[in-house]
Amino acid sequence: MVKKKKDMEKVAALDNEYTKEQYAEFQKQQKQLIFRRRRLTVVFLAAFVIFVFSGIQLVKDYSQLNSFKKQHAQVVKESAEVDKKVKRLEQDVALLNDDDYVAKLARDRFDVSKEGEQIYSIPDLNKASSYNSEQQSTEESQSQSHSSEQ
Repeated sequence: MVKKKKDMEKVAALDNEYTKEQYAEFQKQQKQLIFRRRRLTVVFLAAFVIFVFSGIQLVKDYSQLNSFKKQHAQVVKESAEVDKKVKRLEQDVALLNDDDYVAKLARDRFDVSKEGEQIYSIPDLNKASSYNSEQQSTEESQSQSHSSEQ
């Protein structure tokens, strides 16, 4: 390769019309080649920018989809809890429509008895039942305050 360059330096170019035309044609082809390469580079850069932008948008959409899925799962769970609470409240309403149950509930809460009925108060059971009712009311108030915060 080095030897060919030295040999080419020893060759003199002819200064005639044909060589000038060939040299001009060669220069024109070189300019067209450079123009094509630049145009191809611009097209590839534009495509690269579009793909990068699309990729970034795709990643954002995917993360947003995941957050929506988490939200959906949470809402479904809360909905199931609310459905259970509604069923329990409907049962309570159904019981409150029963006169015997309401009378028994009133007698229990106010320590009143029917004629001929005897009440035996057992301290441990009364504490446990009052503790359970207090615990349920505390849980309900906490769930209501939690729901209102959101």
